[in-house]
Amino acid sequence: MANQIVAHLIDGRVIKGSSLDVNPSKPRCHVRTDTGLAIVTLAEVKSLFFVRNLEGNPDRDDRQEVDPADLRSRGAKQVMLKFTDGERMVGLMNSYPPLGNFFFLVPADPRSNNARILVNRDALVAMELVTAESDAQVGQ
Repeated sequence: MANQIVAHLIDGRVIKGSSLDVNPSKPRCHVRTDTGLAIVTLAEVKSLFFVRNLEGNPDRDDRQEVDPADLRSRGAKQVMLKFTDGERMVGLMNSYPPLGNFFFLVPADPRSNNARILVNRDALVAMELVTAESDAQVGQ
C-alpha cells in the first residue's frame, strides 16, 4: 500500500504525493504527484510527513504537548526539535538520542493529520528531551 507523504525540503519546496519506497537507509525515494513522478533525495529533505490525507487542515493547530494518558507515550521519550528555519516540533521517539541521520517522530497530538514524521538531523539546530521543567518553554 502506498504511503501519502508531504516532503518539506530544506530549500523550502514542498512535494506532495504517494510513495512505496521511503526508506531512511536509502538515499532517495520516488513520489507520485499529481503531475508525474518526482525523485526526492533524502539529504535534501527537512522532514517527510506520512499523512492521513494530502489536503490536511491549514487552520488546525496541533497540540505541542503529550497527554500523559496517551498510550503512545508508553516507553517513548517526548522530544522537542528546532529546525534551521526556526520551526519547532514536539513529538515522541522510541529511541533517544537517534543513532542515524534520519529518524522517526510521532506527533504529540494524536489527532494530527501526520501519522509519523521522518526527520533529517542535518536540518536541526536543536533536539532535546522535554521534561517537566521544559514543558513551559515548548510553545515559545
